[in-house]
Amino acid sequence: MGKWGRWGLGLVAAVSVGVAIASILKLFHDQNRTYTIRLATGGTTGEYYAFGQAIAQVVETNEPKIRVEVLESDGSNQNMDDIHSHTVDLALVQNNTPVQPNVRAIAQLYPEMFHLITAQGASINTPTDLRGKRIALMPKGSGSYNLFWPLSQHYGLTPNDFQVQPMTSTEAHRALQAGSVDALFRIIGLGNQEVTELLATNQFKLVPIDQIGALQLTQPYLKSTVIPKGSYDGGSPIPPQDLSVVAVSALLIANVDVNPDVVKAITRILYEHRNELIRINPRTANIQSPDVSQNLGFPLHEGARAYYTQDNPSFLVTYAEPIGLLMSVSILLCSSLWQGRQWLISNQKDRADRYNLQILDLIEKIEQAQDFAELQSLRQQLLDILRKVIVDLDIDRISPESFQSFTFPWEVANAAIRHQEIILHGRHHPATKP
Repeated sequence: MGKWGRWGLGLVAAVSVGVAIASILKLFHDQNRTYTIRLATGGTTGEYYAFGQAIAQVVETNEPKIRVEVLESDGSNQNMDDIHSHTVDLALVQNNTPVQPNVRAIAQLYPEMFHLITAQGASINTPTDLRGKRIALMPKGSGSYNLFWPLSQHYGLTPNDFQVQPMTSTEAHRALQAGSVDALFRIIGLGNQEVTELLATNQFKLVPIDQIGALQLTQPYLKSTVIPKGSYDGGSPIPPQDLSVVAVSALLIANVDVNPDVVKAITRILYEHRNELIRINPRTANIQSPDVSQNLGFPLHEGARAYYTQDNPSFLVTYAEPIGLLMSVSILLCSSLWQGRQWLISNQKDRADRYNLQILDLIEKIEQAQDFAELQSLRQQLLDILRKVIVDLDIDRISPESFQSFTFPWEVANAAIRHQEIILHGRHHPATKP
């Protein structure tokens, strides 16, 4: 081997060793890497923030390599934008929030119900009665703020019919207690502690919100539900009867580029460590089933889908019988093709052998020829055989290999004719002796 050959082998070996080392280092890095996941929620006094804290605590307990950083935000709209731009990795949003292209779903968490709370003496019994009233809303950009406007519009109200005051949930409850506003509107899960404390004074009441069928014509993501009798106080009870309201759903979403293994681990914890979550935040008891979370109207994250489908039978198991039938048919077909090829090869060889036997028979006759006319007839027969062989080769009656084996005896026969011509010529024209 030359110098350049040895140099080339050395280079290949060095590259191979380098690739192997890089692969080992990457594997070691991936196995020991700690992921920090930024989870956008809502205000620090709101349910989303508390829910995010519960998720973070249980995830870090069961997946030490995943650290969840819970972030305060202005609400669903900002969260959706931040997920799209990958400013954050995960977020909680209401399902009415317009979905951005880079956003993927992880799970549907729990229903969030419309709560319209008013002072007992404010003469507000339906949303229509909000005309001329002062209303505390959640901060701009929040799901509660955004949904108040199509709701009020449905009941025939315009922005000029009332006075709205966006503020934090804590500020809104204080304003209602102080009489600075006549009503408070927010969308929250059932059993919120701030609402419980507010209603316990018996100075405030919940107002029903019905007409769900009509509301769904323009807001199809809304669902009809009830706040059950006694939900906020079983003794009084509060509310005094089942109260018709509408609801949206809280969703956990992620940017499309978040590591699928991380998303799968978080999805698994939501469902397989629910008891731990409930001990920290009872709201997590309402996390919807995996079947519901797989049909949210926009794409699932690859990691969430991997968790939801992990117990599904594999393709091979699902289609074992048709695959087996297909394999059996394929084997029979291959066997038939092989048998057909063997038959063709055998026929080609037999046909070539017959031509070779004809050539051998001609050689014997050539050696016994007594005149030029007979020899010329034998030459013509030899050419006829060659013509037939070439035609058979062209239409695959004999193989190229068989043709090669035919050419040798044909050349021998041709040489025999020339030799016999020389002999006959000598007989008819003997040499003159000196």
